[in-house]
Amino acid sequence: MLLAAGRGERMRPMTATVPKPLLEVGGKALIVWHLERLARGGVTEVAINISWLGEKLRAALGDGAGLGLRIAWFDEGPEPLETAGGIRNALAFFGAEPFAVINADVYTEMPLPPAAPAPGRLAQLVLVPNPPQHPRGDFGLECGELRLDGPRRYTFSGIASYRPALFAGLSPGRRALKPVLDRAAHAGLVGAEVFRGRWADVGTPERLAALAASLK
Repeated sequence: MLLAAGRGERMRPMTATVPKPLLEVGGKALIVWHLERLARGGVTEVAINISWLGEKLRAALGDGAGLGLRIAWFDEGPEPLETAGGIRNALAFFGAEPFAVINADVYTEMPLPPAAPAPGRLAQLVLVPNPPQHPRGDFGLECGELRLDGPRRYTFSGIASYRPALFAGLSPGRRALKPVLDRAAHAGLVGAEVFRGRWADVGTPERLAALAASLK
């Protein structure tokens, strides 16, 4: 699943008329980089949630056939459901199998899809070294297990794999992801790994420009 429903407020005025995942870097839209890597990794079906300017994403990507994929669209209406709410809204799409979820507005050269959760775990997160704009990170990591804190902290990359059971008890509506992850991590049910290759959170026009310059 690619998360593409956000408004991209910090990217205005660019995102006033273009949804953030369609902003281009290195000659391609951010979301297309992900879709191409997923297709190369053997993925054939992708769910994409949309809200703000979602019709432009649909028009650009269609049914995914041009990328060797089948895209299922989940329109959340004018108000996005946040990360966990958006996943919960699309949960039936995945059946009983683990599935990957990727923020459509990050850039990474990590091979996709990420690894599935290990047996007995509900999630497997990809962490990255803390970027300058997020020096305190999000989570700790010890022996491959996500910790809510720790002496060495990392930033959640927006790339993860989940088992449907992680979201099965979640009621529909707007739901943030962090409380869901915190509960599972507290119970020792979340694994994690660190990716040290190229990754960027394209959260501002300045970061988008810096990423574009680095890809030339």
